[in-house]
Amino acid sequence: MKKKANLAMGILPIAFMILSLTIGVGIFKFRAEPIILLSGIFAGIIAYSLGYRWTELQEGIIEKISRALPATLILWSVGLLIGAWMYSGTVPMLIYYGVAIINPKHLLVTAFIISAILSMVTGTSWGSVGTIGVAIMGIANGLNVPLPAAAGAVVGGAYFGDKLSPFSDTTNLAPIAAGSELYEHIRHMLYTTIPATVVSLIIYGIAGVGIAPQGDVSAQVAELQGQLSSVFQFSWILFLPVIIIIAGSLLKLPTLPVMIITSIFSVFLGSFVQGFALKDGFSSLINGFNVEMARTGVEYSEDIIRLINRGGAVSVTATTVLVFCAMGFAGIMSKAGLLDVVLKALLNHVKTTAGLILSTIASCCTVAFVTGNSYLSILIPGELFSDAYIERNLHPKNLSRTLEDSGTVLVPLIPWSAAGAYMTETLGVPTAQYLPWAVLNYTGILFAILLAMTGFGIAKINDREKNELKMKRGIEL
Repeated sequence: MKKKANLAMGILPIAFMILSLTIGVGIFKFRAEPIILLSGIFAGIIAYSLGYRWTELQEGIIEKISRALPATLILWSVGLLIGAWMYSGTVPMLIYYGVAIINPKHLLVTAFIISAILSMVTGTSWGSVGTIGVAIMGIANGLNVPLPAAAGAVVGGAYFGDKLSPFSDTTNLAPIAAGSELYEHIRHMLYTTIPATVVSLIIYGIAGVGIAPQGDVSAQVAELQGQLSSVFQFSWILFLPVIIIIAGSLLKLPTLPVMIITSIFSVFLGSFVQGFALKDGFSSLINGFNVEMARTGVEYSEDIIRLINRGGAVSVTATTVLVFCAMGFAGIMSKAGLLDVVLKALLNHVKTTAGLILSTIASCCTVAFVTGNSYLSILIPGELFSDAYIERNLHPKNLSRTLEDSGTVLVPLIPWSAAGAYMTETLGVPTAQYLPWAVLNYTGILFAILLAMTGFGIAKINDREKNELKMKRGIEL
């Protein structure tokens, strides 16, 4: 005979996980995955005391993981695509022409736009900052442009793509956690991201008027372009993979097949245009591109190696392992009814749509500050609030958008986070100094709050859609 969980039992595993992550990840810099597994064991002990046995809990774990599997497959295909696009020369060509259009008189605006374009194409904010961002910082330094402003523009632009790119891990994780679809999630984020982008560009434009660039950086740009052109041959035909992906998105074709087909096409394209070995192309799909595949005999700088050695399905393995660990914890919590009691208590106290969204924002910000991890700031609140949104007749894409607005973009503004440390180390500017200039990262949260308060851009579902979503998620009707 199974006992019914009470509120204390539901809260204990969540509190245990947050405390463990605070100490383990925040203080001792442990990996998050083992701590989440430990939290799952803690939840399992409580579930066992309620009368649940391993076979039942395993069913809950499998159910959660299977629900996340389609988006996880997209994550792997993202790794395939980036590796193939590096091999073909598509991404290097975008960088090559991107640095050429940087306007010294409007450096902040062009820094934001170019970083945004590159992160949209590659799906990685870190990659965008570590490549084009480094080049922009060198140009800013050469022109005596304030480095905190340049760094903030780069970070803001990079996270524009991290939010909206279908190749971004966080853009795929948010729909996993919320139960929405990838492209409907991306379209829904435009409500907050476009206004935040407009505000960013206005501020950068006004600030740029007061900056008088000095010096000449053409030599730096020429050096970067020279190293890229020594590895790759550039041709208009290399835009074809990008066009295929955009066309697939506009035509609403299935994401996974389009990405895999484009990846394979890009490998053959790279072998044809670049003359690289086809064997290396297939290796790039799994392990990522390596500059040694070019076999030019040239010794490249650390910057160029960091720029183009990336991609491959293996590169997203850590993210998928984290997803499986989080889904395992959620599966135990859900199967034992521990999440249900927390959800009911939450709905009893949060009476309005605005209150629910604001609670989500607060939860994301709390997890982000505690763990400094953008993945956890999406997965943990997403799993906690997903059923609540359905109960309130709110489309899951409202939740996935809120997770990105208050989870993904906040983390690089936290000095002790991995993202904050990476941005500081890569760009050479302390987090506290570039924070005011990373306008998109905090105005997105402000617009999310504004939409919650006004109700504008909040998608509702009818009773039929609500019942369908409940059946899909295994919620009692």
